[in-house]
Amino acid sequence: MKGGDMGSVSPLVSFVLGAAMGTVCVLFFMSATPARRLVDISAFTSAASNNSTLQGLADAVADSAAALAATATPAPAPAPVQAPSPWGDLEEVLARAATKDRTVIMTQINAAWTRPGSLLDLFFESFRTGEGGVARLLDHLVIVTMDPAAYEGCKPVHRHCYFLRTSNGVDYRSEKMFMSKDYLEMMWGRNRFQQTVLELGYNFLFTDVDVMWFRDPFRHISMAADIAISSDVYIGDPYSLRNFPNGGFLFVRSSAKTIDFYRAWQQGRWRFFGKHEQDVFNLIKHEMAPKLDLAIQFLDTAYISGFCQLSKDLNKICTLHANCCVGLGAKLHDLRGVLDVWRNYTAGTPDERRAGKFQWKLPGICIH
Repeated sequence: MKGGDMGSVSPLVSFVLGAAMGTVCVLFFMSATPARRLVDISAFTSAASNNSTLQGLADAVADSAAALAATATPAPAPAPVQAPSPWGDLEEVLARAATKDRTVIMTQINAAWTRPGSLLDLFFESFRTGEGGVARLLDHLVIVTMDPAAYEGCKPVHRHCYFLRTSNGVDYRSEKMFMSKDYLEMMWGRNRFQQTVLELGYNFLFTDVDVMWFRDPFRHISMAADIAISSDVYIGDPYSLRNFPNGGFLFVRSSAKTIDFYRAWQQGRWRFFGKHEQDVFNLIKHEMAPKLDLAIQFLDTAYISGFCQLSKDLNKICTLHANCCVGLGAKLHDLRGVLDVWRNYTAGTPDERRAGKFQWKLPGICIH
């Protein structure tokens, strides 16, 4: 070629090479993140603003990046980490055992009461030999165990077992003598646990394990009662605060006012230091019942009976409590006699029952 021709070709070659390099750069930038592409492409198109083809390509890439950013699915927020419940699997156990109206039956045991032939065996036997379908209530019974041995002893014999872990340093495996320091710790711990069940929104009927169940006691609990409690001494009026209560058989409906009552009850432990929870109930009932507009029903001992004030009519009795009786051995002796009489009664003819032929074996160690 002539010199003039070479001069005219050089700008063309330069343009083609520049365009090719620009295309390579754009393709490279497209492999980066959308935000980075936008910045780099803008810088590039500013430098090559005299090239309309490259400008259009940059605009298209920018539009694509904006569309990707707009439609991208945000990363899900991490699920909040929930602290473990201080009560372990309590809510699960309560939900499994509760009736449709969120009512559970509860009892509390330690290792001494779960040994073969001990109180838990007698407790179960009373349900099995009871009348009117009382055995079906075992489906709603939560057994609260106070030590690992009691928990392991409960699981093979019952569906709803709960291990109440405590941090007060008391060894709950052995029998606790009435009014001892460990006994008071156990009773006040039980009271606080009952409050927790109310706070979780469940009604409960608490029964000591030395209560024999022969018939359904719920039919004697008034729908109007916020609290229904058994009586050591019953004077005939179920709503008289002069009745003397026994916390070993206690029904409570979950509500703001019953929870407030339990708070006052717990505070009463320190107001009346050294008293057990039943005595404190008796001391605060006159103050708290009117203050909270609380209906407290005291249960008639003809139906919800005990050794303190014994019902002798086996045609009426629903439950029988070994109250006014100190010592595991004494309770076992007398309750075995009670079950013997009950088995004879249920084997009797309707005429023999109506005639009142069957009576408790009296006296026992405690029962009179």
